Order: sequence, then structure tokens, then C-alpha cells
Amino acid sequence: MDGAAIARAIHVAAVVVWIGGVAMATTVILPLVRSREQPIGKRLALFESVERRFVWQARIATILVGLSGFYMVDHYDLWSRFYSIEFWWMHAMVGVWLIFTILLFIAEPLIVHRWVHAHAIAGNEIPLSVLQWAHWALLLVSLITVLAAVAGSHGMYLVP
Repeated sequence: MDGAAIARAIHVAAVVVWIGGVAMATTVILPLVRSREQPIGKRLALFESVERRFVWQARIATILVGLSGFYMVDHYDLWSRFYSIEFWWMHAMVGVWLIFTILLFIAEPLIVHRWVHAHAIAGNEIPLSVLQWAHWALLLVSLITVLAAVAGSHGMYLVP
């Protein structure tokens, strides 16, 4: 069995879980939480209870994406693509992966969580607005990257 084929299958499945979760949080969970007529603390608790159930799935998925992506680049000796603008989508994949990895493993547990709670204690709605805006931005960048990567990996060079 071809190791690169297995790596590609793992890569795609992990991206589906990870970005699918971002889409669910962005388009369903955050709007639901923001629309409820309850104190900010209760709404935030609802969001965090859902997030706790998904965060390790997202972390494992990003680890699998990183490992399988690195394996494929090395296996197929694709390093030279990082020197060519026509393969910008490879840079985008690494960039999106890096952003989410930093968010999931460093920023969210060490910075964002505390910032959100500090504002929620004061009854401030800003954290939910910022979370929703940030999720929309991340989802948009992620979907553009997925579309460009699929097109680019099939020979359609979308040079900006």
C-alpha cells in the first residue's frame, strides 16, 4: 500500500473535520449563542461547553494535517513549489495550518480564554462579537485555501 495515498486520505479527512468544525461554530453555534436572551455569562458557558467537546478533535486534526502534509511534501519532493508563485496555495495551506495551530495550542488556552472571561464578568458583549467576526474571517480564508489547493493540486494554477 502506498504511504503517500494513506497520508493524502488522512490529510483530507482531518481537514474536513477541522474546517467543518470551524464552519459549524461560525454559522450555527456562535449565532445561536449570540441570539439568546440570557446574561453573557450563561451564553458564554454554552459556547464553551460546545467548544470543550470539539477543541481536542480540532487539535488532533491539525496535528494530523501537519504531519501528513509534511510527509507528502517530502515524499513527492515538493519543496521547490515553495519558491514559485504559481503554487501560492501551498503557502496558504501552511499559513492557515500555522494560524490554527497557534490559536488552538497557544493563543486560545493562554490568552483568548482569559480575555473573554474578563469581559464577560463585566457583562460586556464584545467577546462574542469578536469571536464571531474572527471565526468568519478564519472560515473565509480556510475555504479559499481549500478551493485553491484542490484546484491547484489538479493542475489549475490560480496565480493572484
